[in-house]
Amino acid sequence: MYKILIVEDDEIISREIASFLSTWGYDTKRVVQFDKVVETWMDYGADLVLMDISLPYKNGFYWTEKIRTYSKVPIVFISSANDNMNIVMAIARGADDFIAKPFDSQVLVAKIQAILRRTYDFSGKTDLLTHKDVQFNIGDNVVSYNGQSVELTKNEGKILRLL
Repeated sequence: MYKILIVEDDEIISREIASFLSTWGYDTKRVVQFDKVVETWMDYGADLVLMDISLPYKNGFYWTEKIRTYSKVPIVFISSANDNMNIVMAIARGADDFIAKPFDSQVLVAKIQAILRRTYDFSGKTDLLTHKDVQFNIGDNVVSYNGQSVELTKNEGKILRLL
């Protein structure tokens, strides 16, 4: 079962998305502390992130860049700020797709299925291992600690996986 993190500050929209995706067999979690998006993502271990642009504290572009320092997890923007500049900025900052509000729920599921299929079915599911404040992204061979990341060689990654 794939895990989807919903970063949407409109509670009605986030609840509707979570409810609809759960009927499709996805495990969902809604961010409720918008100053702790990265921490919530790390704790949850999401396979895909649905990200709004306009959020309390920091915008979705900021959080996408922060997540990208740790992982290549698929990020799909869902926003009513759907002018070309915001779409270009979202993709440039690391988003994999952009869906304009209002959207059809069936289109959302189709895009999620396509991204998950491309990301995980062909390469195997990416796992994050954490111990205290250290995080190891098995798929990317990247170790992160206190906001800093180091890419390991293939052999170093194999050794760390064994440990």
